[in-house]
Amino acid sequence: MGAQCSGVINLKKVDDIIQSYGAKKSNLIAILQKVQEEFRFLPQDAITYIGTKIEGLSPATVYGVATFYAQFSLEPKGKYEIKCCDGTACHVRGSMPVYTYLAQRFNLQEGKFTSEDGLFSLETVSCLGACGLAPVVVINEKVYPQMTTDAIKIIIDTIISQEKEG
Repeated sequence: MGAQCSGVINLKKVDDIIQSYGAKKSNLIAILQKVQEEFRFLPQDAITYIGTKIEGLSPATVYGVATFYAQFSLEPKGKYEIKCCDGTACHVRGSMPVYTYLAQRFNLQEGKFTSEDGLFSLETVSCLGACGLAPVVVINEKVYPQMTTDAIKIIIDTIISQEKEG
């Protein structure tokens, strides 16, 4: 993620993304998706910049779009994005104890969803469409079925070990 340094984003990178899609209102969602992919969230500076570069938009309009869609995050996401399903099947089969364990393990308080070290982000989702595998956790697009607190502990311990190794 070389586009960000010292908390200041590289607006040249944002400009390159805008140019690659074309500075048109119809490309706003694609531009926001690509900016988020680059920075792992939508920095306020990028939102403002996009709002000044695309004709017919304002920073307030771009902010409105970014906050309307759940796929966008205004806060940095962790290297490992964990989605804990809390749809009916997952909830009934025990997804919330898994979520609670993770929130406690990462010391996440109300309104905070990324660990202090920036490694993990945690969120609940309404349904992942894998009800037969409930409860389900997804980490960076990899599905972990029939999750328990013991199983998720092993998975997280493994990820942390791999991170320490290099």
